[in-house]
Amino acid sequence: MKKIIVITFIWIGFVGAISFMESWLKFQAPNMTTELGLGIGQLVFRALNIMEIIFLISISVHIISLYNKESKLIHYSFLIVVAIILIQTTWLLPILNERAEKIIQGITISKSNAHLIYILLEVIKIVCLFMFGIKLLKKLTVQNE
Repeated sequence: MKKIIVITFIWIGFVGAISFMESWLKFQAPNMTTELGLGIGQLVFRALNIMEIIFLISISVHIISLYNKESKLIHYSFLIVVAIILIQTTWLLPILNERAEKIIQGITISKSNAHLIYILLEVIKIVCLFMFGIKLLKKLTVQNE
């Protein structure tokens, strides 16, 4: 269970650092163009998505390996995170990448709520991961008493 807790809080750090710091800070840099910022963003968010899938698989494997020892280790908050990763990976990131590519090519695009939806899902994801991590910490604390 300790490994799941560690992975969960590392995951929170990744999302917090990239989604809520790097993504907007890069556009504050001197001489940063929208096109260059979007290109960097595509690379960074692709890497983040890969890491999140690795975190998700790692936690899932650990949950499965502890299933007989730990009852009800899966918390609804983790299932929400799984759903968010599926939505982001299969629907939102492709939409955002396509929009970024068009902007990089100089094509004018219409307004979209995709970015706002992505940000909202990131907030929900961090809250759910935090709830999941705290639940496991409490469970571990009770076991060690």
